[in-house]
Amino acid sequence: MSSFEEHSHRKNLFSVNKLGYAKGDRPNVDCILCGVRDKDPLVPNLTIHESELSIVSVNLFPYNPGHIIIFPKRHIIAYEELTKEEAEDIHLLTQKTLSILKQKWAVQGFNLGYNLGKNSGGSIPHIHQHIVPRFPNEAGFLDVFANTRVVIYEPFGMQEQLKQFWKEF
Repeated sequence: MSSFEEHSHRKNLFSVNKLGYAKGDRPNVDCILCGVRDKDPLVPNLTIHESELSIVSVNLFPYNPGHIIIFPKRHIIAYEELTKEEAEDIHLLTQKTLSILKQKWAVQGFNLGYNLGKNSGGSIPHIHQHIVPRFPNEAGFLDVFANTRVVIYEPFGMQEQLKQFWKEF
């Protein structure tokens, strides 16, 4: 392999906690997100806000600071199963979340999306939307020197800060 080829592929650093999760070391519940909804003590709960139909939560394994998921309280798997009211609720909560992150953290870009089905990388069989803030100059020294990215942000601390933002907004 040439020197260029060796350095042209992103390397990965693994979060020990997420690796266990990915291998199936998860709370023994039927659905993680229903466990969040039901406040099951076996499931880490990073809820920021609840509406009548949906929950806004910090992602337990964030890709970036402020990585949020929004999901319906009703257990559904397919996007097509969302009712008009659930879809509208998730939409309005997404708008509010974007506004809060823009105002409080000066976020200027986002990735929004759903991982629908196993082939998409979805690991939770309960529909949920991701909101991933993108920041200017995200490249750090590992990006530059090792073509590797490390995200260090404690999700429970992030939850407390975002819950406060939600109340103030």
